[in-house]
Amino acid sequence: MLRLMMKLSIFVGMMAGSYIGWYLGDALGWGFWGAFILSGVGSIGGVFAGWKLALRLDR
Repeated sequence: MLRLMMKLSIFVGMMAGSYIGWYLGDALGWGFWGAFILSGVGSIGGVFAGWKLALRLDR
């Protein structure tokens, strides 16, 4: 069960982080490539946050 929860948490975190990064890049007016880079950074942060959330929920 932990393995499925971890995969789901990482996926949701990655998608949310990616969207937030893209939105910030667009809101700051950085154009396509700026939004693309911030989306990647947000994805990495979302993976980390999802992984930590899954570990916390397992306790």
